[in-house]
Amino acid sequence: MASQQMSTNNAQMSAQQAAVLQQTQAQQLSQQQDFDPVHRFKMLIPPLKDSLQNVMTIASLNFAHNTAIDNGLKTTEKGNDAAVQRFDKSLEEFYALCDQLELCLRLAHECLSQSIDSTKHSPNLVPTATKPDTVQTESLSYSQYLSMIKSQISCAKDIHNALLECSKKIAGKGQGACN
Repeated sequence: MASQQMSTNNAQMSAQQAAVLQQTQAQQLSQQQDFDPVHRFKMLIPPLKDSLQNVMTIASLNFAHNTAIDNGLKTTEKGNDAAVQRFDKSLEEFYALCDQLELCLRLAHECLSQSIDSTKHSPNLVPTATKPDTVQTESLSYSQYLSMIKSQISCAKDIHNALLECSKKIAGKGQGACN
Protein backbone atom coordinates (compact mmCIF):
# COMPACT_ATOMS: atom_id res chain seq x y z
CA MET A 1 0.00 0.00 0.00
CA ALA A 2 2.78 2.41 0.92
CA SER A 3 4.73 1.54 -2.24
CA GLN A 4 1.67 2.26 -4.39
CA GLN A 5 1.23 5.62 -2.70
CA MET A 6 4.91 6.45 -3.25
CA SER A 7 4.68 5.49 -6.92
CA THR A 8 1.59 7.67 -7.41
CA ASN A 9 3.35 10.53 -5.60
CA ASN A 10 6.40 10.07 -7.83
CA ALA A 11 4.17 10.00 -10.91
CA GLN A 12 2.44 13.19 -9.78
CA MET A 13 5.80 14.87 -9.10
CA SER A 14 7.16 13.88 -12.51
CA ALA A 15 3.96 15.07 -14.20
CA GLN A 16 4.25 18.41 -12.39
CA GLN A 17 7.91 18.70 -13.34
CA ALA A 18 7.07 17.92 -16.96
CA ALA A 19 4.34 20.56 -16.95
CA VAL A 20 6.71 23.15 -15.47
CA LEU A 21 9.37 22.20 -18.02
CA GLN A 22 6.91 22.56 -20.89
CA GLN A 23 5.76 25.92 -19.55
CA THR A 24 9.32 27.26 -19.28
CA GLN A 25 10.14 25.99 -22.76
CA ALA A 26 7.05 27.73 -24.13
CA GLN A 27 8.06 30.96 -22.39
CA GLN A 28 11.59 30.72 -23.77
CA LEU A 29 10.23 30.07 -27.25
CA SER A 30 7.90 33.06 -27.06
CA GLN A 31 10.73 35.27 -25.77
CA GLN A 32 13.00 34.05 -28.55
CA GLN A 33 10.29 34.74 -31.11
CA ASP A 34 9.87 38.26 -29.72
CA PHE A 35 13.53 38.93 -30.55
CA ASP A 36 13.35 37.40 -34.01
CA PRO A 37 12.36 40.08 -36.53
CA VAL A 38 11.56 37.51 -39.23
CA HIS A 39 9.10 35.73 -36.96
CA ARG A 40 7.56 39.05 -35.98
CA PHE A 41 7.26 39.92 -39.68
CA LYS A 42 5.45 36.65 -40.33
CA MET A 43 3.12 37.33 -37.41
CA LEU A 44 2.22 40.78 -38.78
CA ILE A 45 1.20 39.55 -42.25
CA PRO A 46 -2.31 38.28 -41.30
CA PRO A 47 -3.26 41.53 -39.49
CA LEU A 48 -1.93 43.45 -42.49
CA LYS A 49 -4.16 41.45 -44.83
CA ASP A 50 -7.15 42.05 -42.56
CA SER A 51 -6.35 45.74 -42.36
CA LEU A 52 -6.08 46.02 -46.14
CA GLN A 53 -9.37 44.22 -46.55
CA ASN A 54 -10.91 46.59 -43.99
CA VAL A 55 -9.56 49.63 -45.87
CA MET A 56 -11.02 48.40 -49.14
CA THR A 57 -14.38 47.57 -47.55
CA ILE A 58 -14.67 50.97 -45.90
CA ALA A 59 -13.59 52.70 -49.12
CA SER A 60 -16.25 50.87 -51.12
CA LEU A 61 -18.92 51.67 -48.52
CA ASN A 62 -17.90 55.31 -48.54
CA PHE A 63 -18.00 55.40 -52.35
CA ALA A 64 -21.46 53.86 -52.33
CA HIS A 65 -22.64 56.30 -49.68
CA ASN A 66 -21.22 59.32 -51.53
CA THR A 67 -22.70 58.09 -54.81
CA ALA A 68 -26.11 57.81 -53.19
CA ILE A 69 -25.78 61.34 -51.86
CA ASP A 70 -24.64 62.65 -55.26
CA ASN A 71 -27.58 60.97 -56.99
CA GLY A 72 -29.98 62.48 -54.49
CA LEU A 73 -31.05 59.15 -53.04
CA LYS A 74 -29.86 60.06 -49.55
CA THR A 75 -29.69 63.30 -47.69
CA THR A 76 -26.68 64.48 -45.75
CA GLU A 77 -28.17 64.27 -42.29
CA LYS A 78 -26.09 63.43 -39.26
CA GLY A 79 -27.91 60.14 -38.78
CA ASN A 80 -26.90 58.89 -42.22
CA ASP A 81 -23.27 59.95 -41.85
CA ALA A 82 -22.91 58.08 -38.56
CA ALA A 83 -23.26 54.75 -40.37
CA VAL A 84 -20.29 55.51 -42.64
CA GLN A 85 -16.98 54.53 -41.09
CA ARG A 86 -13.94 56.74 -41.17
CA PHE A 87 -11.62 55.84 -44.02
CA ASP A 88 -8.66 57.78 -42.61
CA LYS A 89 -8.63 55.75 -39.38
CA SER A 90 -8.53 52.44 -41.22
CA LEU A 91 -5.87 53.74 -43.60
CA GLU A 92 -3.81 54.95 -40.65
CA GLU A 93 -4.03 51.48 -39.07
CA PHE A 94 -2.88 49.93 -42.34
CA TYR A 95 0.09 52.29 -42.60
CA ALA A 96 1.02 51.65 -38.96
CA LEU A 97 1.24 47.92 -39.72
CA CYS A 98 3.29 48.68 -42.83
CA ASP A 99 5.69 50.75 -40.72
CA GLN A 100 6.07 47.88 -38.25
CA LEU A 101 6.81 45.50 -41.11
CA GLU A 102 9.40 47.89 -42.49
CA LEU A 103 11.10 48.10 -39.09
CA CYS A 104 11.13 44.31 -38.81
CA LEU A 105 12.74 43.98 -42.21
CA ARG A 106 15.34 46.64 -41.44
CA LEU A 107 16.17 44.96 -38.14
CA ALA A 108 16.46 41.58 -39.85
CA HIS A 109 18.76 43.08 -42.47
CA GLU A 110 20.89 44.72 -39.78
CA CYS A 111 21.14 41.45 -37.83
CA LEU A 112 22.15 39.63 -40.99
CA SER A 113 24.79 42.26 -41.76
CA GLN A 114 26.11 42.02 -38.22
CA SER A 115 26.26 38.26 -38.44
CA ILE A 116 28.08 38.37 -41.78
CA ASP A 117 30.56 40.93 -40.45
CA SER A 118 31.06 38.86 -37.33
CA THR A 119 31.91 35.73 -39.27
CA LYS A 120 34.07 37.70 -41.68
CA HIS A 121 36.12 39.71 -39.18
CA SER A 122 36.07 37.63 -36.02
CA PRO A 123 37.66 34.24 -35.52
CA ASN A 124 34.86 33.22 -33.14
CA LEU A 125 31.12 33.62 -33.39
CA VAL A 126 29.41 36.52 -31.67
CA PRO A 127 25.82 35.92 -30.51
CA THR A 128 23.31 38.04 -32.42
CA ALA A 129 20.50 40.05 -30.92
CA THR A 130 17.89 37.74 -32.40
CA LYS A 131 18.99 34.69 -30.42
CA PRO A 132 20.67 35.82 -27.19
CA ASP A 133 19.91 32.63 -25.29
CA THR A 134 21.46 30.29 -27.85
CA VAL A 135 25.06 30.94 -26.87
CA GLN A 136 27.26 28.26 -28.31
CA THR A 137 30.43 27.01 -26.68
CA GLU A 138 32.69 28.49 -29.34
CA SER A 139 30.99 31.89 -29.28
CA LEU A 140 32.28 34.92 -27.40
CA SER A 141 30.59 36.85 -24.67
CA TYR A 142 30.19 40.56 -25.26
CA SER A 143 33.04 41.49 -22.90
CA GLN A 144 35.34 38.98 -24.62
CA TYR A 145 34.28 40.39 -27.96
CA LEU A 146 35.09 43.94 -26.82
CA SER A 147 38.55 42.94 -25.60
CA MET A 148 39.23 41.15 -28.88
CA ILE A 149 38.16 44.24 -30.84
CA LYS A 150 40.38 46.45 -28.69
CA SER A 151 43.35 44.18 -29.37
CA GLN A 152 42.57 44.23 -33.10
CA ILE A 153 42.42 48.04 -33.05
CA SER A 154 45.72 48.18 -31.17
CA CYS A 155 47.32 45.85 -33.69
CA ALA A 156 45.98 47.93 -36.59
CA LYS A 157 47.40 51.10 -35.00
CA ASP A 158 50.80 49.43 -34.57
CA ILE A 159 50.81 48.37 -38.22
CA HIS A 160 49.76 51.87 -39.27
CA ASN A 161 52.54 53.47 -37.23
CA ALA A 162 55.14 51.03 -38.60
CA LEU A 163 54.06 51.75 -42.17
CA LEU A 164 54.12 55.48 -41.47
CA GLU A 165 57.67 55.28 -40.10
CA CYS A 166 58.80 53.25 -43.10
CA SER A 167 57.24 55.72 -45.52
CA LYS A 168 58.97 58.62 -43.73
CA LYS A 169 62.32 56.82 -43.93
CA ILE A 170 61.82 56.10 -47.61
CA ALA A 171 60.74 59.69 -48.26
CA GLY A 172 63.75 60.99 -46.30
CA LYS A 173 66.20 58.89 -48.34
CA GLY A 174 64.54 59.93 -51.59
CA GLN A 175 64.79 63.64 -50.77
CA GLY A 176 68.45 63.35 -49.78
CA ALA A 177 69.32 61.74 -53.12
CA CYS A 178 67.52 64.42 -55.11
CA ASN A 179 69.24 67.39 -53.40
